[in-house]
Amino acid sequence: MLKPLHLITLKAVVRSGSFAIAARDLGYTASAISQQISALEKETGLVLFEREAHGIRATTAAHRLVDLSARVLAALDDLDHQVRELATGTVGRLRLGTFPTAGVRLVPAALSAAVAALPRAEIQLAEGEPEELIALLVQGDLDIAVVYEYGLSPRHWPDGLTRRPLLREDLVLLRARGSGLGAELPQLARARWITSREDTGGAVSLTRLCAAAGFDADVVFRSNNYDVVRELVSSGLGVAVVPALGHKDSMPIEATRLTRRSAHRTVLALHRAENSNPLLGTVLEALRRAVPRDERYLRPVGAVEDGGGDGPATSPPARPRHRPH
Repeated sequence: MLKPLHLITLKAVVRSGSFAIAARDLGYTASAISQQISALEKETGLVLFEREAHGIRATTAAHRLVDLSARVLAALDDLDHQVRELATGTVGRLRLGTFPTAGVRLVPAALSAAVAALPRAEIQLAEGEPEELIALLVQGDLDIAVVYEYGLSPRHWPDGLTRRPLLREDLVLLRARGSGLGAELPQLARARWITSREDTGGAVSLTRLCAAAGFDADVVFRSNNYDVVRELVSSGLGVAVVPALGHKDSMPIEATRLTRRSAHRTVLALHRAENSNPLLGTVLEALRRAVPRDERYLRPVGAVEDGGGDGPATSPPARPRHRPH
């Protein structure tokens, strides 16, 4: 098989009519150019140059070989350009997973910025709960997973994942406006509660918040859709605790931030530590910049807490599960 380097050298020598000039143009020595041409003549069985006393003269075969190789060299040049674009993240594909509330409040702005910066790249979006997204991430079916962790329900992260916290949300107590219900958890021991599905981070967090306040929550409705939760609250059917991304200011609802230190939820972007996708950095930066800077009940997080840094994630110590007394 002919070597592309030899064909490129042939083209340069034919164009310049000189080994020395071709060497200067290509960044080689004249001796190296002569050796490449000799190797090409041996590979093809063709005489490509007539050596004369004061220089060289390209043969008809040399001109014909330059013509025949033009399309091949152009295709190789295009391939080289595309490989460079792929390596620098100008083109390529990235798969992003997110949970529903971040998919509404955070991800669209990030995707808009990423697409503007990478118009030729393909960014795919999937939605699911954190457990589902983390499994897909570990399997290699996602490049980035946007997930959450409640302060009262910490997660155990698989080995080999890097955590990049994006924002911290306060937990907000919601009551129907005019209900007369108190704004402190101990005042709501007899209230009816609305929360997410059993064993979700939100449900576990509520159970532990109420236990700390001295009562068992009487849960009457469950939904993982915060639009549904807010409608139930505004209709006077119960009270709820939701993270900031799940809250919208609404006239029929009174909202109060819970002040307990652990009453928060952290939103993070996860990726495999060994993932070398060149689009990764651009999309992570777009997610960071998309975090709202002036909304009540949430704030950007600039660094991993508890010494996590930007290195592989480690599992926090397990907190004992307990039932409220």
